[in-house]
Amino acid sequence: MKKIIIYHGSENIIKNPNINEGKRHNDYGRGFYCTEDVELAKEWACKNGNDGFANKYELNLADLRILNLNSKGYTILNWIAILLKNRVFSLDNAISNAARNYMIENFLVDVENYDVIIGYRADDSYFSFADAFVSNSLPLSSLNKALRLGKLGEQIALVSEKAFESIQYIDAIPAESGIYYPKFYSRDNNARMTYRNEIAHTENMLDDIFVLDIIRQEMKNDDPRIQRIVSE
Repeated sequence: MKKIIIYHGSENIIKNPNINEGKRHNDYGRGFYCTEDVELAKEWACKNGNDGFANKYELNLADLRILNLNSKGYTILNWIAILLKNRVFSLDNAISNAARNYMIENFLVDVENYDVIIGYRADDSYFSFADAFVSNSLPLSSLNKALRLGKLGEQIALVSEKAFESIQYIDAIPAESGIYYPKFYSRDNNARMTYRNEIAHTENMLDDIFVLDIIRQEMKNDDPRIQRIVSE
């Protein structure tokens, strides 16, 4: 019976997480978002400049259906499609709207079949990368490298009643904003710098893939051209 320790960063102590209290427009929909990294949870707890807590839990993974978007068989485009389904994008031009429809139709994973989802956390910087890709201003290779090198952390989202029944509160570890807000800001800033450096040094742009190429050439998740780039 596999059990793991996870942490949820918050300004409050949360002894009894409730799925109905989650926001609908989070990365993977309504749920409870955690990490196995206590230091990262402390940063998330202090992201608004206030003191907080890394709420500590034990999660029993036995019999839970787990979707790991960072595992083999999935690409960054599956993550983008889920964001497009749940988060609010500006979509202020025809390409963005066409991209949203195409990505959801061809790359969306049916998360309704899972209890736990593991994947990137779309903080402001990562969300802006996704937005730039959807608007056709960022090629796939740059998106892939920026996300991989940005080091904003991996999140574990509990998205079903069964998952919430499998979690047990242990403790709340204080997080001081004076220590962890600068770390949160630095991590996000480093991710943005990685993005800018990647764009500045992108070569062979004509050999890369933009979202408009994906739409026009009707590429799917297993397309070798996509697989070549995301595996680099």
